[in-house]
Amino acid sequence: PPSLRTHTHTHTHLLYHSINGVSPRVRKILQLLRLRQINNGVFVKVNKATVHMLNLVESYIAWGYPTVKTARELIYKRGYGKIQHQRVPLSHNTVIEKALGKFGIICIEDLLHEIVTVGPHFKEANNFLWPFKLSTARGGYRQKTRHFIEGGDHGNREELINQLVRRMN
Repeated sequence: PPSLRTHTHTHTHLLYHSINGVSPRVRKILQLLRLRQINNGVFVKVNKATVHMLNLVESYIAWGYPTVKTARELIYKRGYGKIQHQRVPLSHNTVIEKALGKFGIICIEDLLHEIVTVGPHFKEANNFLWPFKLSTARGGYRQKTRHFIEGGDHGNREELINQLVRRMN
């Protein structure tokens, strides 16, 4: 099981198994995490509830603690916002200002700061971000069916998630 860090950390989660044929409970948790497609990635606040959910879906996802650089690369390259249930590219700051201006988030760097520092409006900022649609990892996966600590791919990678995200970005 992952170590529970303070709630001031963000996890990056990547789904790399299909959710077809999984139990309804696992499917529901993956949907709550907004991981509905293979190679999707999201940011999640670390707390007791999310750690418990991660334990239940551990064999379907990889996760860890992203650096600011990794989060910046993800948001700038793969970032899309959700405006009226539409996927809108973050091509200019007016998109962000319209949706999140009332929370003091007016540009991509403000959005990045809110996500990385898990600020007071993390939930609104994270819900504004559409799940990242990443490419399959360059060089492929090692073994999807084994845990990361056993030489596989799923489970908690801690800081090593940054290498995987770079291979997929």
